[in-house]
Amino acid sequence: MSILEHLSQVVGQAFAAVGLDAAFGRVEVSRRSDLAHFQCNGAMAAARRARRAPREIAQEVAERLAGRPELAEVQVAGPGFINIKLTDEELARRADEALADERVGCDVVADPQKVVLDFGGPNVAKAMHVGHLRSSIVGDCLQRLLRFAGDEVVSDIHMGDWGLPIGMLICELQDRRPELPYFDPEAGEPWPSEPPVSVDDLAELYPVAATRCKQDEAARQRARQVTAELQAGRPGYRALWRQFMEVSLEAIKRDFRALGVDFDLWLGESAVAERLESMVERLRAAGHVVASEGAEVIHLDDGGREIPPLIVVKADGGVTYGATDLATIEDRVEKLSPSQILYVVDKRQELHFEQVFRAARKTGIASEVGLEHIKFGTVNGPDGRPFKTREGGVMRLSELIASATEQARRRLDEGEMARDLDPAEREEVARKVGLAALKFADLSNDRESNYIFDLEKFTRFEGRTGPYLLYAAVRIKSIFRKAAERGVEAGPVVAAGLGESERSLVLRLFMLPEVIRRARADRAPNALCEFAYDLAQEFSRFYNNCPILPEPDPALRAARLSLARLTLRQLELLLDLVGIEMPERM
Repeated sequence: MSILEHLSQVVGQAFAAVGLDAAFGRVEVSRRSDLAHFQCNGAMAAARRARRAPREIAQEVAERLAGRPELAEVQVAGPGFINIKLTDEELARRADEALADERVGCDVVADPQKVVLDFGGPNVAKAMHVGHLRSSIVGDCLQRLLRFAGDEVVSDIHMGDWGLPIGMLICELQDRRPELPYFDPEAGEPWPSEPPVSVDDLAELYPVAATRCKQDEAARQRARQVTAELQAGRPGYRALWRQFMEVSLEAIKRDFRALGVDFDLWLGESAVAERLESMVERLRAAGHVVASEGAEVIHLDDGGREIPPLIVVKADGGVTYGATDLATIEDRVEKLSPSQILYVVDKRQELHFEQVFRAARKTGIASEVGLEHIKFGTVNGPDGRPFKTREGGVMRLSELIASATEQARRRLDEGEMARDLDPAEREEVARKVGLAALKFADLSNDRESNYIFDLEKFTRFEGRTGPYLLYAAVRIKSIFRKAAERGVEAGPVVAAGLGESERSLVLRLFMLPEVIRRARADRAPNALCEFAYDLAQEFSRFYNNCPILPEPDPALRAARLSLARLTLRQLELLLDLVGIEMPERM
């Protein structure tokens, strides 16, 4: 049980003992650290309920807390604030307890959920680019966080592999290479074993095809027809689609490996292709899908905010992304039995997901499953618009990672860091620093806000950056290498040796369970980043004020080394939760 949970329980019991609701006993970190470690403001709310003076209630509660062995002081301040200080013995005991715990003081949640986490979402045949960065990084952080908290997570990349873009590609390839057997309606197996295109070919074909369809309605209609034939099962188109998938998936996995992201399921929209027709037919029969202006839709008036109906079947007979998303929910509910399905997708898709979620609830497809859109903002350039390359194009993800690694390499040179490492290890350090810069810069922002991409700022070893956190953690590791060389070992935290710097660090370390709880509840990776930075700063102050290895008192030296170890373990955990790899040396 975390210190805040314990104190809230203790103070809640005191409120109950004076005839008031125990919920008034909620304790939080003191806003005046010079006066107390923690505070409870419940007397003010209780006063309104009981029609009594809040200070009088607070005084009665404080008297009930007198004599608690873990409490050094309980004082009433102002109109009825209850200020609490812990004894140094309690601080030392809990610090030792957290250090001995493999979870460094963090309990598994009492209400574990089975969560399907949908993120990533690259389109087949298109190179991954900077627009995929946030979904990938935020989604990966959430899957790590939820698993650590005790939830069961099934992550799914949910690739775009079954819609109009595939039809566009087939048309473009047919125009360029009409002799290929895939376009002959009479042809059949065996199909060529080697794909007719590489991933680079697809990356070149797609923008040409998309531009053509945008400018030429006849070309667009043709692509729609080809898409419909693909979805209906035309053998040549299916064979070509499978080969598009083969070369694309290899490149997609390579990009995700470079980013340090993995998935449990590598499925696309096509995974539910076989259930689409029967689902739509069933919803028609139930009266949920109805004709509207040549298309078929699900009306979504549920007494809330009025929104447009979800189009399920277009006027040309093709199914929509909305229908595919609805079928995907149905598939996940039937096969995985989740309690929640979370979608980590750009906030510009907010209306689409509200439509799909309402439709899933209205039709009974997900009547008992929580559906949540984890919205995020865009990565922008200095002009405030979505980030582009200097040439005005969209930067590939592989190029972005390479640029971050190169900038990290320069930063290492400037700081004369990692100079004693061999070239291969130094290059690995540069890679980790570059990825730390990208990930921390993204995750440290409120996920719904946009942010400006500034690689020069992100890769600095000073300030609120990923490289700074790596440096802070590696510096603590160096303390332990030196300690080992001198034969110095960590030992119990000594209550009598706790000064203000030690107390401040210990109290900061005690807040990790609350940070994990809040980050999980709010789907807020930035809470982890903020705490990691604050903890690194707190340790820096402690290190400056409290010498560790030079300390002549063996017991105090061993205790301070334990506080350094607990700090390092929490930083390692936090960095792992945000997907940042830590080098051993710099």
